[in-house]
Amino acid sequence: MTIFNNSVLKLDKRTFKTINLALPLVIISSLSMLGCTEDSQARTTPLATQPSSPLAYSYGVRPFYLINDMDESPLKEELMACKAQVPSKTNFSIAHRGAPLQLPEHTYDSYVASAQMGAGILECDVAFTNDGELVCRHAQDDLHTTTNILATPLAKQCTVPPIIDANGVLTNADSIECRTSDISANEFKTLTGKMDAANKKATSIDEYMNATAPWRTDLYSQNGKVLTLKEHIALARQLGMKHTPELKAPAVTMPFNGYRLDDYRQQLIETYKAAGVPANDVFAQSFNIEDLDYWIKNEPAYGANAVYLIDDSNETAENKTFDKDDATTWKHSLADIKARGINIIAPALWLLVTTDDNGKMIPSAYAKQAKANDLKIITWSIERSGPLANGGDWYYSGLGEAINNDGDMMNYIDVLAQDVGVQGIFSDWPATVSYYANCKGLK
Repeated sequence: MTIFNNSVLKLDKRTFKTINLALPLVIISSLSMLGCTEDSQARTTPLATQPSSPLAYSYGVRPFYLINDMDESPLKEELMACKAQVPSKTNFSIAHRGAPLQLPEHTYDSYVASAQMGAGILECDVAFTNDGELVCRHAQDDLHTTTNILATPLAKQCTVPPIIDANGVLTNADSIECRTSDISANEFKTLTGKMDAANKKATSIDEYMNATAPWRTDLYSQNGKVLTLKEHIALARQLGMKHTPELKAPAVTMPFNGYRLDDYRQQLIETYKAAGVPANDVFAQSFNIEDLDYWIKNEPAYGANAVYLIDDSNETAENKTFDKDDATTWKHSLADIKARGINIIAPALWLLVTTDDNGKMIPSAYAKQAKANDLKIITWSIERSGPLANGGDWYYSGLGEAINNDGDMMNYIDVLAQDVGVQGIFSDWPATVSYYANCKGLK
């Protein structure tokens, strides 16, 4: 997003066979410069007191693989011509959970790697513990798939703990559920993040946990340091990044031990205030439009930058099937969204792009209506899918033959940036978006 000037964005948020050649350099250099090598004092030093120093940005090999895989076109020539550019940070590149294509999401190493790849904005999906601390997890109820909790004594505290029969067989792999609200913040900090995966047909805990997709990797899952929101804020500031926290829907009935939904909404903002982060640097997100209503009314400085996340799950009209080119299927018109005081929307990638009669990618009616109503647009998430030879997955819905190889990802990014006019793209591997943005001069 060349982003975020004052209270609004300014134009100027499911992949391939793993290529690891450059990543060790990315991670090693990142951790070293932050005083966080394997033997460093940073293992025990609080994040807020760790030294910071300028980042040495690096793209690694991934963007070049994608560009080489593109069909011949003027865009491919243009991107090829940027190979000698000096990598730099860009706010157009937003780190989606860090860099979870190859590193465990919402972990220290993943965040640092995303900064090293030039992302200017860092996401923390916010959930709460049973003692009221805010922590970074993609969902309140995903500890069983994103951490090692099932291999620890804390497993017995899970909402639905694993059941092992008399023969040592796991009998409920399809129903295990562990929530952040099942444990305290101190207990949360004893966990280790892992690649988000689970084998729901497993008959042992090891089999359940060791289920990483073959196009991802466990090579960088050795540390997995998890963070509270306070620690995340301190790290993002050290890395010179802006902040985009997402308030996650509670998995428990609210109020929870007297903790109300409005308390949760306010606590997120208060955490940034207490850390001294300017409102202009915070872009609070939610799929719940009422969260944005609350921030706009009660915290207008932060509400002006609040981001409404959109997909078919929360913006489909009753008794309809969402169609990005048919406004009668949308729960709210884009004019209604704007009238609520919302300035920034973040639809899923596929909501913004459709194809013409020749199979060329073009802006959808949804994208056009957003621009017509002066809504700033960001989108999510590039690099969250497996290989694209068969057209991709949900993130490429309705694009047909326009997506048939990994290189088409760059064409997708280009249509989003140039034709739709998005001002930032969330990515699970920020180097891909950073390379494109830097080549195009999107700061």
